[in-house]
Amino acid sequence: MIRENDRVLLSDGKREFYVRAVEKDFSTDKGILKLGDLIGMESGGTIYSHLDKPFKVMVPRPTDFFNHARRTGAPMLPKDIGMVIAYTGMNHNDNVLDAGCGSGVAAIYFGGVAGHVTSYEKRPEFAEICRANILEAGLDNVEVIAGDMLDAEGEAVFDVVHLDMQIEKEHIEHAYALLKNGGYLATYTPFLEHTFTVMDAAIPLFSEVVCHELIARELTRTERGTRPSTRVAHTGYITVCRK
Repeated sequence: MIRENDRVLLSDGKREFYVRAVEKDFSTDKGILKLGDLIGMESGGTIYSHLDKPFKVMVPRPTDFFNHARRTGAPMLPKDIGMVIAYTGMNHNDNVLDAGCGSGVAAIYFGGVAGHVTSYEKRPEFAEICRANILEAGLDNVEVIAGDMLDAEGEAVFDVVHLDMQIEKEHIEHAYALLKNGGYLATYTPFLEHTFTVMDAAIPLFSEVVCHELIARELTRTERGTRPSTRVAHTGYITVCRK
């Protein structure tokens, strides 16, 4: 059920509107919507403008936060986040450390899968935006810490460690200490030079180190025919290491 101040996605079939369920009017070219009417509704319902035009009501999912949440930079793409979840086997029993969380998009995905997520972000202003996005996603199992993951304490306390940041050898070594036996480290790196830093530091420590190049192509279909999209297919590299 939608509560007051919750984020809601409205669709007229062509466009999406990222709004809040508050006592306020919202103007569109298809008429004025009373956003207060969203309070108490269920996802999948319909709201009508004063011109009697229908809008589908949806509770945002992680994909919607990727598209609409406030950003601090370029977040990992959903396909790349999915690789991390798939190759680490992240599940509801896992305690996850996520470092370099930025605007929190990956943490929102992880929070919907894992038991608990601790996200580190060194830049305080980015950490505040991340906290706000986590709050809007309605996740109470994601904790955001404004600090360096090198300050994370304990031994063998995490099932998965994910790094999306400028990675040095000491980050790999600390991640190894934080991981339980059998746990996974996954790193996202945009350039080969950064990837080599990760692999060179990880190979002496971890029992398995596998690097994946992240490539995906959408299909474009028109009256003329179907072909791969001309958008950029390559995004970066994910290195998955098992302790």
